[in-house]
Amino acid sequence: MKHWLWLSLFILVLDQATKWSVLALMQPFQPLELLPNLNLTLMFNEGAAFSFLATAGGWQRWLFAMLALVVSLVLVVWLLRLKPHERLQAAGLALLIGGAVGNLIDRVLLGHVVDFIQVYIPIIPLAIFNPWPAFNVADSAITLGVVTLFWTMLVEDLRKGRSSRNAAP
Repeated sequence: MKHWLWLSLFILVLDQATKWSVLALMQPFQPLELLPNLNLTLMFNEGAAFSFLATAGGWQRWLFAMLALVVSLVLVVWLLRLKPHERLQAAGLALLIGGAVGNLIDRVLLGHVVDFIQVYIPIIPLAIFNPWPAFNVADSAITLGVVTLFWTMLVEDLRKGRSSRNAAP
């Protein structure tokens, strides 16, 4: 299933191209409204999701970098062991790999992850988050990859449940 790594490479290139474009064209924390509830705002995340451990003093950079590297290698091995009919699972893994490596590159080269997409949810008061969280292409790919893997696992569990009920005497 190594041919699915093209999707990882595509996500990686798209992620890095968008991040470097935003770095070149925008000033930090200056929102550019694209649509209602959608801004481009250059931000930097030294932590993990929702800035978890962002103020830990710097050691978290290498912890998250090593974690991303190990997880990416495990996911590549998993992807390479899939059977040809497991295409949706392969796509999910490829998305995860591309996103993880995209954010890994930021951590190693810059010391933080570049985020720039802000989607406001009108029912959540803006005062809860200051500033409102942002994400990037890699984060989107990771999220879509996780959802895809959960979906494939759910469908597989449902199939196993149906086949075991049909096989009962």
